[in-house]
Amino acid sequence: MKTFNWSAEAEKLWDKNSESWNSKSREMWEEGSRKDIVSFFEKHINKGSRVCDLGCGDGYGSYKLALAGYNVTGIDVSEEMIHKAKALNADTCAEFIKGDISCLSFEENSVDAVLAINSLEWTESPLNVLKEMQRIVKPEGRACIGILGPTAAPRVNSYRRLYNEKVICNTMMPWEFEALAQENGWVKIDELGVYKKASEQLPKGSLPVNLKQSLSFMWVFMLENMKQKGMGEE
Repeated sequence: MKTFNWSAEAEKLWDKNSESWNSKSREMWEEGSRKDIVSFFEKHINKGSRVCDLGCGDGYGSYKLALAGYNVTGIDVSEEMIHKAKALNADTCAEFIKGDISCLSFEENSVDAVLAINSLEWTESPLNVLKEMQRIVKPEGRACIGILGPTAAPRVNSYRRLYNEKVICNTMMPWEFEALAQENGWVKIDELGVYKKASEQLPKGSLPVNLKQSLSFMWVFMLENMKQKGMGEE
């Protein structure tokens, strides 16, 4: 039986989808579901900080962060995405590396913050990615993580898991990710709900967070690394 190689299959998928993703990326970041992420990021991370954009795709988020004054390195498993990211960021200081975000090449405590928008769902083990984030982010550093909510489009790429087939998309709900993060050394310090237009009309002010998350298209977490200072140092 042929061994399922998660990274290789993910690279194949995103290489194939790079053109269609690139065609809608700008709209998502400027006017769509991701339009408030950079301002949310700026509330919690100082300008000039070293930031890793994990699962950077075509680099539009990295581009926005670079223009906002951050020192950005984007990482993506897809060679085609990295090619597009470098072209888009030709006039910025952002750098890009092809790689698997579950196995990062950065030294311990070497970055101030990470950004990962809808990318943990596309890893074989989100827990391993969280641990890698904690390893490279400085103590009390930040992680801005976006997880698709229940009202996002159905995850066709994850459906076949119900037949015990290996799939690329590791679907999880925002509350599941929140518990996973809090059980593994991260604390939530802020959050941002993103809703479809129909959900925006519903009164949500008095609802508990878990019900707000249930209505969301995406939930964006700002986490703080609770790793103790001195961990991993000689």
